[in-house]
Amino acid sequence: MRTVVYPGSFDPITYGHLDIIQRAAKLFDRIVVAIANNDAKRPLFSMNERREMVLKSVAHLPHVEADKLTGLLVDYVRKQGAKAIIRGLRAVSDFEFEFQLALMNRKLDDRVETIFMMPKESYVFLSSRIVKEIARLGGDVSAFVPLHVQKALDRKLAKTR
Repeated sequence: MRTVVYPGSFDPITYGHLDIIQRAAKLFDRIVVAIANNDAKRPLFSMNERREMVLKSVAHLPHVEADKLTGLLVDYVRKQGAKAIIRGLRAVSDFEFEFQLALMNRKLDDRVETIFMMPKESYVFLSSRIVKEIARLGGDVSAFVPLHVQKALDRKLAKTR
C-alpha cells in the first residue's frame, strides 16, 4: 500500500488543500492528513476542531484520513508506514522554505521522499491566513472553503467580535 503524509496546520482547510488531497488520492492508496501545531502561528481552531473540519471535507474520499501530528515529521511518516511527504507550493516564494524543509527531512531520514504539488491555478493565491483575515473583516469566504468550514469560521469569529 502506497501511503503519503500531507502535513500542515490546516487552520482552516481550504479548497487549495482539498485540491492537493484529491489529486494525491489518484496517486496514493492512503493519504494521512497530518494536522500540526506551528509555534510560529497562532491557530484560530484547536487541533480537534481542525481534524473534524478535515474529516468532514474528505469524507467522500475513502482512503484519506486525518490525524494529529506531534514530534518530528520523519518519525511520524515512519510510524504511518509512509515513504513520502506531500507539500503544497503556491508560488516561488514558498519554494525556498519548502526546499529547506525537504532537505532537512532527507538528512534526518533519507528513505523519506518529499513530493511538491501545486494547487490548481484558481487556488494559487489562497492561504488559510488570508481566508481568516477575510472572514474577520466580514467578507464572503464561500469561494475558498467548504460550507461547514465557513460556518465554523463564522461561529469562532462571532465570539471575538
